[in-house]
Amino acid sequence: DVRSAELIKYASNCFLATKISFINEISNLCEKAGADVSAVREAIGADKRIGYEFLSPGIGYGGSCLPKDVRAILHTAGSLGADMRLLRAVEQVNDEQKAALVSKILTRFGTGSAANDLRGLRIGLWGLSFKPQTDDVRAAPSLVMAKRLVELGAVVRAFDPEATEQAKNVLGDSIEYADDMYGAVEGAD
Repeated sequence: DVRSAELIKYASNCFLATKISFINEISNLCEKAGADVSAVREAIGADKRIGYEFLSPGIGYGGSCLPKDVRAILHTAGSLGADMRLLRAVEQVNDEQKAALVSKILTRFGTGSAANDLRGLRIGLWGLSFKPQTDDVRAAPSLVMAKRLVELGAVVRAFDPEATEQAKNVLGDSIEYADDMYGAVEGAD
């Protein structure tokens, strides 16, 4: 039936978003505990009930489907009086993950001044789309990160073999664009 079909689509994408947020939480824990997230991922992914798909830590999920479908199911659940605590947490973890790498950059390279803590720092960024081999930058965590780094005074130079033109539509000339992956990191701190 139509309602079940709609929920199937939302539930499938929400499950994938949950897997991504889960492995990011595990990655953050591994970092604090001194464990190797690659070894943990390898072991839990070997379990056929879990698998390796959507089980790679990173800076969060993006794109057109996962963020939209998580929000849609949360909205639907809210209008029906259902509390989807797990999916609210998935969304929160994803939002926080987008800022986590910037926070690590601040810790490693920050100058201490509040407004422009990364003033003059040159950062190379590989990848602008929300996933490899696409030009789709919708809700791409890399764009959130690039904007924040620029706000903090960093000079960001990026390369993406597919998504540069789409990213220029969003970021304009707030960052620099390299012609190849080595150009993105040339002169980077």
